[in-house]
Amino acid sequence: MTGVNAPGPAVRVQRVVTSGTFSLDGGTWDVDNNVWLVGDDEEVVVIDAPHDASPIVAAVDGRRVVANVLTHAHDDHISAAGDLFEAVHAPTWLHRDDRMLWDALYSAPPDHELADGSTITVAGVSLQAIHTPGHTPGSTCLYCPELSVLFSGDTLFAGGPGATGRSYSSFPQIIDSIRDRLLTLPADTTVHTGHGDDTTIGAEAPHLPEWIARGH
Repeated sequence: MTGVNAPGPAVRVQRVVTSGTFSLDGGTWDVDNNVWLVGDDEEVVVIDAPHDASPIVAAVDGRRVVANVLTHAHDDHISAAGDLFEAVHAPTWLHRDDRMLWDALYSAPPDHELADGSTITVAGVSLQAIHTPGHTPGSTCLYCPELSVLFSGDTLFAGGPGATGRSYSSFPQIIDSIRDRLLTLPADTTVHTGHGDDTTIGAEAPHLPEWIARGH
């Protein structure tokens, strides 16, 4: 687990990396996933629940979990959601447009519907949901203006958009989402991604024409 700088002594962003597999359309791949925790010494929000709940619970370290927010419902991002709920009893939030992916893994529905504009408050800061379809129909990013950070799931990475060559995905749609919903954020916004390294809005914005020309 690594710490990430955040203003103020109380609120902090933490990253936990878990490893496992992602399966879709008959293929399976080994992946490392970022799990993001936002909070203070008393309460925290967990973003995504991949592979193994144990290191996530260890990072929670007894704090009250306000919510487990899922950026999308590919199995590598939700496979530990059930175990995490059993451990910390935090409500799970997911956009309704990804229910078909959720239902392939779980019989019970998520606890809350994550919608564009939903706001979850933790430790005095707000996480604002931005619906960014393309990687999946329900893909949703979380923007925290107080910390100048965006949790982008698999919508935006260092180097371009998330993959769109699988079921339920659309390259034109993810380009629209990134251009119209994310690149409009302040250039100094740090982007915490679902896999791999951080980036910033300012670092990625100039490359939009390249991504469009590349076409994937």
